[in-house]
Amino acid sequence: MNVTLLGGTGDIGEGLALRWARDTDHTVVVGSRDAQRARDCVAAYERVLADHGADGDLVGCGNEEAAARGDVVVCAVPAYHLTDTIDTVADALDPGDVLVTPAVGMKHDEDGAHYNQPGAGSVTALADRAAPAGVPVVGAFHNLPAAPLADLGFDVDADTPVVGDDESAVETVVDLAEGIEGLGARRAGGLANAAEVEALTALLINLGKHDADLHDVWVRFG
Repeated sequence: MNVTLLGGTGDIGEGLALRWARDTDHTVVVGSRDAQRARDCVAAYERVLADHGADGDLVGCGNEEAAARGDVVVCAVPAYHLTDTIDTVADALDPGDVLVTPAVGMKHDEDGAHYNQPGAGSVTALADRAAPAGVPVVGAFHNLPAAPLADLGFDVDADTPVVGDDESAVETVVDLAEGIEGLGARRAGGLANAAEVEALTALLINLGKHDADLHDVWVRFG
């Protein structure tokens, strides 16, 4: 399967790219607004994998080409770029492709991080509105701290909630998530539940900020 990461040169994109490249047989397509930056990042990711005695099938290209290649397309961009990015690649998405968003609306002040809920109800709902007809949207990977995810010397021991209205698309993303060693996927219902999942991210950031025993916080359910 081809797994595309739009914004695959960013923090969460890097971690997911490295983990899927090392732990699965999927082709990982790293997308960027700048195709050369995507290729440069792929070269850097390959060096990281080699340093850990691993390799993977990685490709770098511009976002539109990356979207066209993907069976699952993860829009790993900040919430404020999400709908614009989807609009840019909409013509490259085919019916049956799965669009995944880990984006969370966030605002920060001296007290910490706060969930910035959009009028649509959730950032995942915004992605669903922007997605072309026939392309189901799934919310996942919201709660994964980027720095340790990108550190292949760190053993993941965590779960990620997954939300979506299309059962087949949800199962595809559950399988994809669980391809990462140590990561579990927990079905959290339909897109109507996305706000509760997204809001969890602010809590985890605040625990890392205010509790001296915690830094990058992971969650394991059950």
